[in-house]
Amino acid sequence: MFRNILLNINAVSTAVGGGNDTAGAVESTITTEKIPVMDLALQGGWVMLVLLALLILAVYISIERYLALSHALKDDSSQFMNNIRNYIHKGDIEGARALSKSTDSPIARMIDKGLSRLGRPLSDIQTAIENVGKLEVANLEKRISLVATVSSLGPMLGFLGTVTGMVKAFFDMANAGNNIDIQVLSSGIYEAMVTTVGGLIVGIIGYFLYNLLVARINKVVFLLEARAMEFMDLLHEPA
Repeated sequence: MFRNILLNINAVSTAVGGGNDTAGAVESTITTEKIPVMDLALQGGWVMLVLLALLILAVYISIERYLALSHALKDDSSQFMNNIRNYIHKGDIEGARALSKSTDSPIARMIDKGLSRLGRPLSDIQTAIENVGKLEVANLEKRISLVATVSSLGPMLGFLGTVTGMVKAFFDMANAGNNIDIQVLSSGIYEAMVTTVGGLIVGIIGYFLYNLLVARINKVVFLLEARAMEFMDLLHEPA
């Protein structure tokens, strides 16, 4: 009797040990496959190429405009305005104009326009300065609207890729009939999901860049307005 019990215990131990070995073998065969980002992006098809082109365009315009705005915000204008004040108090209008023409900045061009209108009513001078300021701001704002367009167009293109990917998946499913294989559907589903992610990424980056540029433009507008008021106050000062 004891012998039979021992035999049963050994059999159970062997079975459990064999089960553990089998589980270990199964676990060892399970591997996590990592898909490279580039290969994953290529699954999105032609939509991903369009999104990449839009992203490059937005980044290029943003860098170029950011550098231009940074140049406009280099506030050497305090010393510039002091020099203009000294020239005007001395009555040397030609010297003030020469200084403004030799200074490459929106503020200098705005002040030069005001100097060219000296002798006319102050309202005419102020209007001339404001018009030049508006032109300078418009020049700094050029092509920024394209960045806003990219931020809006990116998610819509991603959604278009989602729709075309699902249409492709259902088309492949219909052609497969009763022999539906997950690999048949995978390409369409990949395209649907990858383009959605790509479109959102482009939209988020474009939105961030656009708001960054708008904030810089607002700073330039504030600086131009401050210097225009300072120049008009200068004209009201007694000689």
